[in-house]
Amino acid sequence: MWPNTSAVPFLLTGFPGLEAAHHWISIPFFAVYISVVLGNGTLLYFIKDDRSLHEPMYYFLAMLAATDLMVTLTTMPTVMGLLWGNHREISPGACFLQAYFIHSLSIVESGILLAMAYDRFIAICTPLRYSSILTDNQVMKIGLGVLMRGFLSLLPPILPLCWFPYCHSHVLSHAFCLHQDVMKLACADITFNRVYPIILVALTFFLDALMIFISYILILKTVMGIASGEEQAKALNTCVSHISCVLVFYITVIGLTFIHRFGTHAPQVVHVTMSYIYFLFPPFMNPLIYSIKTKQIQRNIFRLFSVH
Repeated sequence: MWPNTSAVPFLLTGFPGLEAAHHWISIPFFAVYISVVLGNGTLLYFIKDDRSLHEPMYYFLAMLAATDLMVTLTTMPTVMGLLWGNHREISPGACFLQAYFIHSLSIVESGILLAMAYDRFIAICTPLRYSSILTDNQVMKIGLGVLMRGFLSLLPPILPLCWFPYCHSHVLSHAFCLHQDVMKLACADITFNRVYPIILVALTFFLDALMIFISYILILKTVMGIASGEEQAKALNTCVSHISCVLVFYITVIGLTFIHRFGTHAPQVVHVTMSYIYFLFPPFMNPLIYSIKTKQIQRNIFRLFSVH
């Protein structure tokens, strides 16, 4: 049986009721998109260029920056196309591919945050074995594992979308394609597509958050065993940036989940705004957090802007 190659495109939606203001809304959106691309792009450049940043902690940070960059570049064309030129149509193939990348990269980001927690756990709890445990080869294997988990786990719910018939409305509720949005428009049995994502979220986001929480309890236990207050502060200081990124990511995940589950009576504009915050706030904040808290990155920023 061949995929449903119906030529009927899906229709994207911007901010309902605010269509006349789309041109004005596009200005802050464009500014945020540019900031995200410049911030994460600069972070990647620093990590590649500065040999002192060739350590596991920064390799994982580079993976986070690359993921944030990919999420942004996946949503940016349709969002800006809609806000600037009112381009609402998207072909089914492009729509399914966009949904696949958006959801896969969210799981990849969660996995990278867990890998970063593991890095801090090894660095603080077994510092003498750190370089022998987290070798370049091991970091590469972890990175590959995180990527494969994200991209393979999303194939089962996304592939059926290609075969489903769409005989209802073709209007989506966002300016980009999401699995749950497309799924609801199908004239088919979508039981698997309803159940699978719940199990997937439990086994990825929830389990990752739980393991990050446990790793920080163990880190705290180790730090409290250090006699010197100065050493305690120094050890915890290396975790502050990561904890901040974890909070930014999971608070937006929880916020979006709550709005979807319990905000059925909230205006559509609230749902749409929350989804933009989920996709733009972590990629916007992560480079800022690491620039403020990491001396090596600050040094690179000063070097970049200093007049020779």
